[in-house]
Amino acid sequence: MSSNTPPNQTLANPQAPRWWLWLVDRVAAIPAHAWAVMLVLLVMPLVADDFFLFQIFGWTFILGIVALSLMFLAGYGGMVSLIQMSVAGLAGYMVALFGDSGTTISLGLPWWFVVPLAMVIATLFGSLVGLLAVRTEGIYTIMITLAMASAFYYFTRQNYTIFNGYTGFNLVLPPDLFGVNWREPVPFYYLTLVAAGLCFLLVTYVSRAPFGLALQGVRDNPRRMAALGFNVTAHRVAAYAFASALASVGGILLVWQNAQIAPGTAGIHATFDILIIAVIGGLSRPSGPFLGAFLFVLLSTFAPDVLRAIGASGERYKMLIGGIFLLVVFVSPDGLLGLWERWKAHLTRDDMARGKGETRP
Repeated sequence: MSSNTPPNQTLANPQAPRWWLWLVDRVAAIPAHAWAVMLVLLVMPLVADDFFLFQIFGWTFILGIVALSLMFLAGYGGMVSLIQMSVAGLAGYMVALFGDSGTTISLGLPWWFVVPLAMVIATLFGSLVGLLAVRTEGIYTIMITLAMASAFYYFTRQNYTIFNGYTGFNLVLPPDLFGVNWREPVPFYYLTLVAAGLCFLLVTYVSRAPFGLALQGVRDNPRRMAALGFNVTAHRVAAYAFASALASVGGILLVWQNAQIAPGTAGIHATFDILIIAVIGGLSRPSGPFLGAFLFVLLSTFAPDVLRAIGASGERYKMLIGGIFLLVVFVSPDGLLGLWERWKAHLTRDDMARGKGETRP
């Protein structure tokens, strides 16, 4: 290389756009195990049957997206919200109401209008709940969001004009976009995979953006952040709005997977399921909710058969899930991610110890 070449030309093309350089840096920073996971997920339809693609992985990605919204609020904002499943359920209801279904209440509007409208309504609902919840802390925040989730559940059961009461909506199918039946196992798998991947990347980006860093500062010391000129309430409400938008994506996919929606979809048990998923997976990183969702789906699907095989009642599978939840939390307060970090730290200490042993005279 010529000695007259500017130093910056040895690393990157100075004529390249700034966004391209940023993208190259981000791609280069992705660890090897993340590439391996992405490769496995992309080729999964080659080795997995339709049941695993649609029921196990599809359900995992959907619940993971809703739990990801809770992880964003709790992990980066320090706010434990129990309204996320209600937000997802409202988005699903709006898709059924304004779109097509087997119920005469539905308006039959085109999907390209219905989907954004459902997300906007669900986001506004979550933001309004957040506007009330951010003025409290700790157990009071949990109780306010739980009360709103309970009110939403009972309102959907009793309202027949909009939510069709206890029956809800059926035959709510995804649109036949590009001539593809998106409810087929393989297309639906990739639909939920892409949605989960985009939500994951979006949360990762926002957590490192100025807004995410300011939100973490509000979580750690709101008084100091307020003294520095940050609007603490506005940041918290914006976090609720962002989390609600994520939850609405999961709610739309959920109603398409089930082809129906009823009050039980966003009932109290579903609300606590999302909390269990987020805590089991871990609240420190965006990958935690998806790990927790995968474990939760496996237990929900196969635990009844395991219990029947040992002579127990299959209806008690919730007790098994609760027992595993308590075990994981007891062993690792940060869930499965905490166990993973401990295991990596243990391997690192062993490698260092072996290295020191080899250098001894």
